[in-house]
Amino acid sequence: MSASRSETTNALGPDEPDREGGGTGGPPTAEPEHGGDLLAALLDGMDAALCAFDAGGAVTHWNREAERILGWSAEEAVGRQGFAGWAVRAADAGEVEGRLMAAMDAPGRVVHEFALLKKDGGRVLVRTQSAGVRGGDGKPAGVYCAFSEVHAQIDLERSIALSEALFEDGSWGVVLVDVDLRPTVVNAYAARALGTGRVTVLGRPLGELIVQGVEELEGALHHVLSEGAPTSPTELWVTLRTAEGERRRCWRSGFLRLASPLAEEPVPLGVAWLFQDVTDAKLADQESDRLRFRWNQLYRASRAAAECEDPVEAATSYLDFALAGFADHALVDLVVGEDRLLRMAASPASAPGPVAPVVGGGIPVGYAPGHPALQSVDRIGSVRASGGAGAQTWAQERQWPPDARHALCTVLRSRGRTLGVLTFLRGPGRPAFERPDATYAESVAVRVAVSLDLGEALGAEPRR
Repeated sequence: MSASRSETTNALGPDEPDREGGGTGGPPTAEPEHGGDLLAALLDGMDAALCAFDAGGAVTHWNREAERILGWSAEEAVGRQGFAGWAVRAADAGEVEGRLMAAMDAPGRVVHEFALLKKDGGRVLVRTQSAGVRGGDGKPAGVYCAFSEVHAQIDLERSIALSEALFEDGSWGVVLVDVDLRPTVVNAYAARALGTGRVTVLGRPLGELIVQGVEELEGALHHVLSEGAPTSPTELWVTLRTAEGERRRCWRSGFLRLASPLAEEPVPLGVAWLFQDVTDAKLADQESDRLRFRWNQLYRASRAAAECEDPVEAATSYLDFALAGFADHALVDLVVGEDRLLRMAASPASAPGPVAPVVGGGIPVGYAPGHPALQSVDRIGSVRASGGAGAQTWAQERQWPPDARHALCTVLRSRGRTLGVLTFLRGPGRPAFERPDATYAESVAVRVAVSLDLGEALGAEPRR
């Protein structure tokens, strides 16, 4: 750069007026020297290679990045007439220089790709951006040319294209959060997943959007900022606050710590949070696991019941296996007479335990009209019920354990007859029964009813 610096610092000749008194002669003032040093420092600090030509095609500027790419120093480059004989092959020199100098009269910037020669004799393909330089009189005074290796430029373009694709229509949600854990950029997928707009979410705390699970998410972001990104994706369950109400979602998330590439030491800029909504797949997996477990329980119950000599014991064995992971209590009420039910077996009301026959042969239960168990008998099907406010009173009024919050009553049928009602109860820590739960309960009820019917056929007291 010393040659380039010389061109600049001697901008004022000895016959030109100085800035102080307008006299002639004398050395240049210190101000142009400082201006030349500043220009040289700016040119050398550029990430792109830069060279410049005067109107006659002579090289006037050559920075350090140009020296790094081609190997020619500023002292060797500045002052040469064009690239012929040193920076391009002789056969290509006319075309290259013609296209470069044509930028002097063209509006805006002109982009070209050339094969230039390195000092060691190798060739490198560069992409150039050239533009004309105007003098004080407005006439063309030269051309400046910024260039970089094509592969580096392509890598940069790929990175920019990837960023734009992720932030526009990527199939993953992308959220950039700053060191205060506030979103700064949100792509379209993430905005839809969060139930908000791409702009409205910016700068807002994550807790305003996520009702539950925000602590786990912010903990993961803090960990990435301090320790670095985890080696594998993380699945986070969150509850979102949306205009339609709260939604429970599962996001498979990956995290990347962002650091400034311009700093001498890594300076954290925030975290890139990439995620995909896998709620449907996770729910399907959970349902598959649930079904697999339940039917495995039925299989084990059938094997255990086959070894029971007493059919009633076989019936309670089915219920013991069915309760695992399904409900907290089970009640068996048999039909006696007209619209009367007799409690035949039950699980303990105070704590989880095995289902056992009622001591003394059972007692009548005085269910009020409209009771879910009576509805199940009338409909010959399943009835689901849940207690709202005052759920403890709701359970006691229906003669269920006081911790019952959700009920599922299904009829016991065998040989075309209604034998009674099987009731499953869940406490406050469990969700309400759903249609798949009713299907499973009906499968259990069929097996219990067959065992009870067998006991009756073998001589037990008839139940009608």
